[in-house]
Amino acid sequence: MPSNAQIVISQFGGPEQLNILTTDIPQPQSGEVLVKVAYSGVNPIDVKTRAGIGWAAEHNKNNLPWTLGYDISGVVIKQGIGSKKFNLNDTVSGFIGFPLRGGGYSQYVCVPETELALVPDDISLKDAAAIPLAGQTAAQALEKAQIQSGETVLILAGAGGVGHIAVQIAAAAKTKVYATCSDENRSYLESLGATAIDYRKENSLKFLSNVDVLIDLIGGDIAIEAMDCLHPGSRLITVPTITSSMVCSHAAELGIIGMGMLVEPDTTQLEELLSLISAGMLKIEVEQCFAMDKVADAHVKVANGHARGKILLDMQV
Repeated sequence: MPSNAQIVISQFGGPEQLNILTTDIPQPQSGEVLVKVAYSGVNPIDVKTRAGIGWAAEHNKNNLPWTLGYDISGVVIKQGIGSKKFNLNDTVSGFIGFPLRGGGYSQYVCVPETELALVPDDISLKDAAAIPLAGQTAAQALEKAQIQSGETVLILAGAGGVGHIAVQIAAAAKTKVYATCSDENRSYLESLGATAIDYRKENSLKFLSNVDVLIDLIGGDIAIEAMDCLHPGSRLITVPTITSSMVCSHAAELGIIGMGMLVEPDTTQLEELLSLISAGMLKIEVEQCFAMDKVADAHVKVANGHARGKILLDMQV
């Protein structure tokens, strides 16, 4: 009988705390489907939770061993009672178990069908796993900022998992997009419609002023320094929750409208993002896909913060 390999944390700490645990394949309950997971996305929240930082870690500290992961793509192989949204062998994508249940780092996972979207035939399983959390974070940050055509938008960490999607959405909205990145990502970001700024250069943002919207995907002192580019009344959306209060307080002192955000899973929005990928209007970048037994290396890669696009786990290897 086939078994289910899951990547778990038995205690909080470094990447070495990630281990593979073999269990029985779960059975879907009412309203659920069993998904054979192809790929799972690795996100900064996974790295922080593994280290014992944040609300998911606090909530699950007494539930260890616990399985990380919120992004999946895969195939429906079994349906629970009352499950009607999908057929067997449908390819699905999901932003699952957020923020407290997790479970995406599994070869097989039972998911409420309401958390899943059907993947069009012309989208790869890798792209389908890369889009849920990052895509919805990007879209919701820009919605919260209420960007308008003709405005100037600055995106910090524009080549990352969330950033490269935010750049494309902002450019499609006919804003003037600037995005920070390393020099090696300059031409890549410019191909997506942004003016790239090499953050490694001293005073790299000094030339920029009167920015209307700042999308902060880094947080802390870097976000505070970037506020010099804004004007009173500008809007700032800061995504990293750990420094959100500090960043928003500083923004208020400058007359800037600062807002933190926590992404909310929205299956309708996920379906819209998948449609944009299918139509060729949104391009997803996957820098590297690690075998599941190399998950520690994947976490190191994400923690270093220099990936272009998304990092994935191949859950069947």
